[in-house]
Amino acid sequence: MLTGIIFGLLFWAVDLYGWALILAALISTLLSFNVLDRRNRAVWTVADFLNRITEPALRPIRAILPDLGGIDISPIIALVALRMVVTPLLNGLYQGLRFGVWQPLF
Repeated sequence: MLTGIIFGLLFWAVDLYGWALILAALISTLLSFNVLDRRNRAVWTVADFLNRITEPALRPIRAILPDLGGIDISPIIALVALRMVVTPLLNGLYQGLRFGVWQPLF
């Protein structure tokens, strides 16, 4: 019972972080095209918050990627890694702890 609650919260946190990555990329794009104004306090607060929570995951990816001429695909790579690596690992760990069945990931 407790295992299900803990892993439910972990899956929810991973999903929420994926949405934060999407929103950070969207707000960054809107700020760069001057659709949103950085001088607006609410916009600045949301953009700063999203930047602070997503930048630690995106910085190592940006360090590895070559220069693509101003195109930042690090949020896409982070989302793919989140969906294809972290979620199956959590699912496999949950299955192993809950049901005693350790299955291969792929």
